[in-house]
Amino acid sequence: MAEDFIAGTVGGFSGKLLDYPFDTVKVLLQTQNSLNNTNDSNSLSIKHTKRKPAKVYRGAIHCLTHTIKTNGFLSLYKGITAPLLGSMAENAVLFLSYAEVKRLLGEKPGEKELTLFQQACAGAIAGGIASWFLNPFEVIKVQMQVMNSAASADGVRKYNGLLDCVKQTIQKDGIAKGLYRGQVSLLCREVPGNFCWYGVYEGVCITQIPEGGTKRDLGVSTHLLGGASAGVAYWTAFYPADTVGSQIRANPAYANRKFFDVLMDIYRTEGMGALYRGWGITAMRAAPAHAAIFAVYEQTMNLFRRFNHKAEDSFHTHNS
Repeated sequence: MAEDFIAGTVGGFSGKLLDYPFDTVKVLLQTQNSLNNTNDSNSLSIKHTKRKPAKVYRGAIHCLTHTIKTNGFLSLYKGITAPLLGSMAENAVLFLSYAEVKRLLGEKPGEKELTLFQQACAGAIAGGIASWFLNPFEVIKVQMQVMNSAASADGVRKYNGLLDCVKQTIQKDGIAKGLYRGQVSLLCREVPGNFCWYGVYEGVCITQIPEGGTKRDLGVSTHLLGGASAGVAYWTAFYPADTVGSQIRANPAYANRKFFDVLMDIYRTEGMGALYRGWGITAMRAAPAHAAIFAVYEQTMNLFRRFNHKAEDSFHTHNS
């Protein structure tokens, strides 16, 4: 159990360092219609107008170059502390939960293996569990990415740092409506997302196992291929849930509204394309980031196995 937790933590750290700049671009694309409303406490809900909100960015490349030109390259890493901690915590809980759910379903490594569908279901359950640990970090991440971006026009920073953002969020909205804002949207992303994440990864691994061998015989290249494929599958499963979540966490007009209400509102006012805004760059950055997560996780677990094996050999030698 401790090994899965530690390996997941290390994997989450590696993946987030790779993908965070692209995550910033994704969130800015998803929430660009809220940038003009961020500091307006009297802003009306988009629900009351049929007019499409003006776009700030023409696409992912424009958003990336505009952000670097306006605020500098390091602005792409603005607010990384919360998501970095969140990614470490999420992947630690995710891999630990996945291992435990598989055990409860009857898996015994080397003796009884679960079917691919059962492994995918275990991933879905693990994703649902991990979402409760992840959501507070998601809220703070979006606040830091979007609110400070909106404030950059007049040079006024809404938050002085991570702790100030947490403090203001709790003071204004409390824990349930503040740090857990958008929890339903996160569940709608994590459950189907992790069904596909683990399902695709395990599926790729199964196809690469040599005849008469086991999953432990696989090399880093398979882990990278499986992780990259799993990352794209994860974000493709139900991407609109992430768009809705970003809007609920960043746009005051949506802050207290229900998931399906916001989903339909965005669809009616901006069309289906708005729900998938930022998917391209997200899928692109997911491949290397999730490849790193799985490869680092598997290599860390291999290190633990080798260490335990040597410890057992040393123990037997000492007692013989």
